[in-house]
Amino acid sequence: MLASQKKAAMSSTDFGSRTNSRRQGRMILIMQPPELNEIIQKAQQLRFTMNCDIETGQLLRTLASSKRAGTFLELGTGAGASITWILEGMDSQSRLVSVEMDDSIQSIARSIIKDERVEFVTEDGSIFIEQNKGKKFDLIFADTWPGKFYHLEEALEMVAEGGFYIIDDLNPVDSWSLGHGDKVQSLRMKMRGLHDFRIVELNWSTGLIVATRRTK
Repeated sequence: MLASQKKAAMSSTDFGSRTNSRRQGRMILIMQPPELNEIIQKAQQLRFTMNCDIETGQLLRTLASSKRAGTFLELGTGAGASITWILEGMDSQSRLVSVEMDDSIQSIARSIIKDERVEFVTEDGSIFIEQNKGKKFDLIFADTWPGKFYHLEEALEMVAEGGFYIIDDLNPVDSWSLGHGDKVQSLRMKMRGLHDFRIVELNWSTGLIVATRRTK
């Protein structure tokens, strides 16, 4: 996630289990995962600011809670902020695999998140996808280039019937590199053309698409 897309609440160094969010003039109390504060602080020490924001985190938590004994995949661990939200939505029988190629950043998540339901994999997401094509997941959160801008079709094939595929960072920001907007638009068009999924595009948070594989 791009740093300029972060909400003011996520850039603060004062994190706890709760935060206030102003929506339509009202202050709303949001319960946050207990590990989130420490993850954000350690990520800031490494100048890593591409963390999942609060809105996306709440969405992930909600979708994860809909799957009993589910199998989940995150492509792009980062420092682990999104993992904390997903874990809060998971039941005791669910499992999460989180893939990240940058060990120095993923190590933050491994050092803080001590939960037997999550498995950390340190490798390029495209390699993981190629090596696990036959597996099915009830939810895939693609927060990196593999499984999103390339290896998209392969990642979608890994979504179980009735499962979710979620991507974020689709709304334009000034820090996008030249030509990135075209890549995002191409991705949107591919998602709109899917026949085996129902999708919704959300002009909310950093810009998301949530796709659900249709049941037969």
